[in-house]
Amino acid sequence: MASLWFEDFEQGAEKMTAEHMVTDGDIVAFANVSGDHNPLHLDDDYASDGPFGRRIAHGLLGLAVASGLMQQSGLTAETLLAFLGLEWAFRRPLFPGDTMRVRMRVANKRPTRDPGRGLVKLELAVLNQEDDVAQEGTFTVLVRRREGGE
Repeated sequence: MASLWFEDFEQGAEKMTAEHMVTDGDIVAFANVSGDHNPLHLDDDYASDGPFGRRIAHGLLGLAVASGLMQQSGLTAETLLAFLGLEWAFRRPLFPGDTMRVRMRVANKRPTRDPGRGLVKLELAVLNQEDDVAQEGTFTVLVRRREGGE
């Protein structure tokens, strides 16, 4: 898919990303990078007595993978200038072995004063293999405009 320029984003347009299976390796790698070694993520025995009855992936691992899946989709691969912010909610856990994908919807967009840039707000929903929403929220990104703007 070709990257979308600011002018190409249409309010309400939706796209689904590819899938990613959450593995034990993902969880261990994220724990090592983040320094979050909470046993709810890493220890089967400990987690079996926890609120979910088994280990869960880090919530922020799901958010990070969602960002990566969006980038891999090609949506803004060549036009993204900056990631400006997010609003995010964690609805249900992701477990080792879950397969996640992201539904992206263009919420709105607006040009900036710079004729080469525009703001796009995307609504994202992280879905598991049963299409249950595990996480959701918005990403605000700054993307390139074609010369001269719209």
